[in-house]
Amino acid sequence: MFLEFFYLLRAKGLEVSINEWMTLMEALDKGLARSSFLSFYYLCRSILIKTEADYDKFDAVFAEYFKDVHTPEDLPAEFWKWLSEDEQERDINDHGTGDEWPKELEEVLRLFRERIEEQKEKHDGGTYWIGTGGTSTMGRGGYHTTGIRTGGESRHKSALQIAGERNFKDFRQDKVLDIRQFQMAFRKLRQYSSRVEGMKTELDIDKTIDETCDNAGMLQIVYDKPRKNTVKLLLLIDSDGSMLPYSRLCNRLFQAVSKSNHFKDLKVYYFHNCIYDNLYNTPYCKRGDWVETNWVLNNLDSEYKVIFVGDAAMAPSELFRKGGNAIIGLGNDELGIEWLQKFNRRYKKKIWLNPIDKDSWNYTYGYKTIQAIREVFPMYELTLDGLDAGIKKLLVK
Repeated sequence: MFLEFFYLLRAKGLEVSINEWMTLMEALDKGLARSSFLSFYYLCRSILIKTEADYDKFDAVFAEYFKDVHTPEDLPAEFWKWLSEDEQERDINDHGTGDEWPKELEEVLRLFRERIEEQKEKHDGGTYWIGTGGTSTMGRGGYHTTGIRTGGESRHKSALQIAGERNFKDFRQDKVLDIRQFQMAFRKLRQYSSRVEGMKTELDIDKTIDETCDNAGMLQIVYDKPRKNTVKLLLLIDSDGSMLPYSRLCNRLFQAVSKSNHFKDLKVYYFHNCIYDNLYNTPYCKRGDWVETNWVLNNLDSEYKVIFVGDAAMAPSELFRKGGNAIIGLGNDELGIEWLQKFNRRYKKKIWLNPIDKDSWNYTYGYKTIQAIREVFPMYELTLDGLDAGIKKLLVK
């Protein structure tokens, strides 16, 4: 049963064993899916997938294989009829004005449910209803880049789909991060915090699992001394200019760090392209709303872990010339590269996170300055793998 599904999973890189597949068949034979397509999905995922990092890959394969399966949970029957009807042999060439803002999945799904209650007839084009073409965030074959697809082929590359919502894309190791991933990654800092002297009162989950396995499955609870937050973090974020495409990503990083409780102290400052005499208090980089860089270097001790976030792409003059500061009216007597080297000498642990794809570092705009900064700081891609490797670089003794 579903052998093609099994082979597709294997072909897409998911390590599904014969034993796991037979376990799934046994579960289906016992009726654990309860004749529900949704339950079948959860049953497959729980048995076949070993790590949340593979959830998104599984969702993509599941959506590909079962793309023609529609259930009553998606849309009322008359909606499927409207969406599957021929578009009267014409293309709904309603591209919109270009002012349509991207929407988050949660907002689109909320609107989707509201439209189901409101809509009483078929619609083509436009910006509002569930229909074909147009720039509505929901329908079939539309032009909205972050809409959901409720039927038909995704001709215009909509980013979100009902048939394959890809809710677990956040867990992929190669995905550029959003706030959830940042929070998950920074959570790992706890394991490097110091242990407090005293009684062992904190449950050690990993050791409990190990001891329980060694004890033939009989629960063996292991406690450890509680941790104390000792990590001090200095976060320096490039803002504006070539970083504009990544501004939303950097905002999510800031939110994740601000909400984290894994630091003894946290300082966040901003710069534009390169660091010079001053660091800004906000991402707007407004003149006068800053602190002197030398004050930061003199007052934040060498135990701070330093994370630079930026594309490192700029005109070479901004890095290697006096007066290279790109902000009009602000010169600099010391070279930008010299300021970066000051941070390199001052702090023992520092990394640079770059949102540009690593494969592009050698030829993208600013590749010369990217190379120069890589010679000063260890540079990592701003992905889950990159952040994980960077944190290990920061915190290992």
